[in-house]
Amino acid sequence: MAAATTPTCHLGLGLAAVGRPGYINLGRDRDLPADRTVDALRARTHELLDAAYAQGVRYIDAARSYGRSEEFLADWLRARPDAADVVVGSKWGYTYTANWTTDAERHEVKDHGLGTYRRQRAESAALLGDRLDLYQIHSVTPDSPALTDKALHAELAEAAAQGLTIGFSTSGPAQADAVRAALAVTVDGEPLFRTVQSTYNVLETSAGPALAEAHDAGLAVIVKEGMANGRLAGPDAPEALRAVARETGLGCDAVALALILRRPWAGVVLSGAATLGQLASNLHAAAVDLGEEQLARLDALAEQPQAYWERRGQLPWH
Repeated sequence: MAAATTPTCHLGLGLAAVGRPGYINLGRDRDLPADRTVDALRARTHELLDAAYAQGVRYIDAARSYGRSEEFLADWLRARPDAADVVVGSKWGYTYTANWTTDAERHEVKDHGLGTYRRQRAESAALLGDRLDLYQIHSVTPDSPALTDKALHAELAEAAAQGLTIGFSTSGPAQADAVRAALAVTVDGEPLFRTVQSTYNVLETSAGPALAEAHDAGLAVIVKEGMANGRLAGPDAPEALRAVARETGLGCDAVALALILRRPWAGVVLSGAATLGQLASNLHAAAVDLGEEQLARLDALAEQPQAYWERRGQLPWH
């Protein structure tokens, strides 16, 4: 990942919450304009990108399924030639199907097949061109065909040989198994994946040991959903987290992200901010100093993975 000159280089910006009008984050009715037109969300995305860049953020994360996130990011990159040091990541494997609505029956369709890779790779290339640095398989699970498809592996390795970094993200209660299975994927004796992006937060810590193994194997580790889709933000945060936040004088979000930044294997922790205020608060995570007793209280909040992902699966699209 690109280095920056400020501590916030360890924080990246994910565009899931602002690239499309509907998402599962709590509080989106407050966070986004009531009229979520394409132009309104493009403007919000560009405001966030400007502010993040000014604060030293140098990794931006998009996906084909995040509505028009790649398009918004590409527009911003063209308008900001000074931002040549930004590392751009995107993901393939889900197709956005909501047609810019918030009440679609299905918002995205998952397919890790070679045909989907070829189509979405072309779509990403048309928008981002050579600014795309990292291309990740979106939400790999242990049963994903992407872990065993040799033809897909060959084409991904070819893209890597041409300079594209190949990675994967994970989701679900068996993230650790997915990470370890992906670490075993090789092409011509060489590991295929160079990055892993997983959900890890105060409530869902089960992938931690596997992410440490990935880090030790040389992969860059990106952490997503550090705010648990809004469950760790002030209004919805557990009392123990709110108490630690009061003690530090900073927001629940900053404390939640600071806990992740303390993990030696965490290379980049994503902010999923939808407002400038959220972004500014998130970036204070780098300044949070947590004591051992505070860490113990936060560690006690971890849920069983199955329960966490069941709750996540019940979150409505707003």
